[in-house]
Amino acid sequence: MYLRRPAVLLTLAAIVLLGVTYVVVVKTIQQPAQATTPETATVEATPARDLPAVSSPAVGALFVEGAHYCTASVVHSDQGDVLLTAAHCIHDGEGGGYIAGITFAPAYHDGIAPFGYWTVSDERVAPGWSTSSDPDLDVGFATAHQVGTTKTLESLVGANLLATGTAFEQPITLTGYPDDSEVPAVCQNTTSRQDTYQLRVDCTGFPTGTSGGPWVTQQNPKTRLGTVIGVIGGFEYGGDDPDTSYSSYFDTDVLALYRQTTART
Repeated sequence: MYLRRPAVLLTLAAIVLLGVTYVVVVKTIQQPAQATTPETATVEATPARDLPAVSSPAVGALFVEGAHYCTASVVHSDQGDVLLTAAHCIHDGEGGGYIAGITFAPAYHDGIAPFGYWTVSDERVAPGWSTSSDPDLDVGFATAHQVGTTKTLESLVGANLLATGTAFEQPITLTGYPDDSEVPAVCQNTTSRQDTYQLRVDCTGFPTGTSGGPWVTQQNPKTRLGTVIGVIGGFEYGGDDPDTSYSSYFDTDVLALYRQTTART
């Protein structure tokens, strides 16, 4: 089976940028599934500099044992430390467990981690994924921390807002890290409805490693941040063709999972 995450990782579960700060105010979205973004929020976003021309600083690569294998992005939270990715990037699904030893490198490119490597913990997937690998629940959250860093991840790189219950057809920017590349692949196109709980987008050049890559709409051209409505995953683990990607539809299940992740004291 083709995976956007290297199959070898199925065995591993056993195992500043300086610049002006922008303030982005995002409104609550209310759409068909009667789900919403978290509360209206203010996000501190550092303008990208010295990055590949089309990259967002809030998107980065996930690493295990020194190799990047999936993609993740920062989503806004009060704690400033929440990551969004595909469930299969952090948990092996039915019969498996959470993958150990993951680190996150935001804005990674050309072998450089401009914000360093962040330890990934507090991974969370829906029960439907952990018990039966439900492709409609191939969404996961986690937190990221860095020893010796007093600032939050979000304060350094900014964050996308999470939206649920949105329209199936929207223009997006798709970003992911192919496992054979040291720079992210980026594509802009319009999503469509694949199934009741699945989105689809046609973008060339998104092979293994791009799983978890965010689908961002309303991207600000200065901060390269916007609202995330999907991640590469879901149907066929994100797709068996590198030129077509899928995402589980973000509905109330995803919103509940986000709220569980952020409901920490």
